Amino acid sequence: MGSPVIEIQSLYKLFGEHAKQHLARVKAGDSKEEILSATGHTLGLKDINLSINAGEIFVIMGLSGSGKSTLIRHFNRLIDPTEGKVVVEGQDIMTLNARQLRSFRQRKMSMVFQRFGLLPHYTVLDNVAFGLEAQSQSKQQRLASARQWLETVGLSGYEDQYPAQLSGGQQQRVGLARALCTDAEILLMDEAFSALDPLIRSEMQDQLIELQGQLKKTIVFITHDLDEALRIGDRIAILRDGELVQVGAPADILLHPADDYVEKFVRDVNRARALTVNTVMQPAQHRISVNTINEALAQMRTRQVDYAFYVNEQGYQGALSQQRLATLAQHDGSAELANDHYEEAVIVSPDAVLEEVIPQTLEQSMPLAVVDDEGQLTGQLSRDDVVQVLSRSAVK
Repeated sequence: MGSPVIEIQSLYKLFGEHAKQHLARVKAGDSKEEILSATGHTLGLKDINLSINAGEIFVIMGLSGSGKSTLIRHFNRLIDPTEGKVVVEGQDIMTLNARQLRSFRQRKMSMVFQRFGLLPHYTVLDNVAFGLEAQSQSKQQRLASARQWLETVGLSGYEDQYPAQLSGGQQQRVGLARALCTDAEILLMDEAFSALDPLIRSEMQDQLIELQGQLKKTIVFITHDLDEALRIGDRIAILRDGELVQVGAPADILLHPADDYVEKFVRDVNRARALTVNTVMQPAQHRISVNTINEALAQMRTRQVDYAFYVNEQGYQGALSQQRLATLAQHDGSAELANDHYEEAVIVSPDAVLEEVIPQTLEQSMPLAVVDDEGQLTGQLSRDDVVQVLSRSAVK
């Protein structure tokens, strides 16, 4: 992952006419309810500090009223903080004047809204091209770029339709194409898929992941849905009542919740579907790098192990069992290790979803070898590893 693109430093937001006057109450530790009761002001954000890296999908999630939408609107100064800094690519955007801020919004950040935000009397093509008008591009350039992005999101042929003629999923694809069309480096997505039906929502998640693989944008994605956050996020930040509770990779959030609040979020998640093999696997315990059956058998007996993984300069070759090698050694122990000597053991990719490999794991008496795309042994996955991570006690 790249270097920080967005840095939030000691950010506070108190809504009300005399916010700065009452900020001391926030810093003294008064609760959201206490501040509202005593001052009539609403606490939006409290001492937020985080960094968002170039090229990552950074998900901000929490329940309604947690402050997630308030936070994302600080990134492009749709909301100004009561106190704190918003630094984008090294520049504190609080120092921008009106003209500079307008240019910043037009060129640095695009936003995709929950309710699509399309112009009903514009065609699909004109909606997508709309954001380019402020960039002083010619009409020919704008429309050519818009057509390209419509094709990218799978809406080629819909250029002359109007938003009302499209389904919800199609309208959101138009919104996504419009945001991408400006070629902004940062994409802000506020509950962008939450208004969609589950099947369409899943398709949009797939498309976003696919596009991100090509474009490597910096994406800040707001959601209240943990399953969605786990599916698309490189990292996840969880807010509660305006405070940042935990930031981490999806596996960190699932396996090591920071407190009871986060644990309640993750309790009912299907971890087998959310976790990948590399988040669960253990280091490969027993490696053999010798050449012959006798040499391998001697090493295994010395180490008192029943199984081992054979690795040479070409990478992972196969799994060995002491019992089988002992039988082979009776015939020709000096023979070099070859395909006929390996166990019929399954290998799995570190990127595989855990749910996909559970059957193979349960069928094998020895751990599965985890092998990357270059053929290198990166770890092992056993029944015990799977059972531990899927048990309730794994998140206690």
